[in-house]
Amino acid sequence: MAWAREHNHIVFTHDLDFGTILALTRVDGPSVVQVRTHDVLPSHLEHVVVAAIRDNEAELNKGAIVTIDESRGKVRMLPIGRSGG
Repeated sequence: MAWAREHNHIVFTHDLDFGTILALTRVDGPSVVQVRTHDVLPSHLEHVVVAAIRDNEAELNKGAIVTIDESRGKVRMLPIGRSGG
């Protein structure tokens, strides 16, 4: 994950354990967009993912996990467990 943080990449994943790994290691990056849905086809997720990235751009630039599904989103700042995070 160091390469993603070092190069300011955002990880896009369907793996729900990824957020757990970030929480347990208490790292401040990389930022993650985590999708919680059964239908992961681009045609199904395109608008939801693009909107989530646009709506949470500042948080993703600072280090955050943005969890999205078809109806809502949730943002957790990294490292998880810090004051105000």
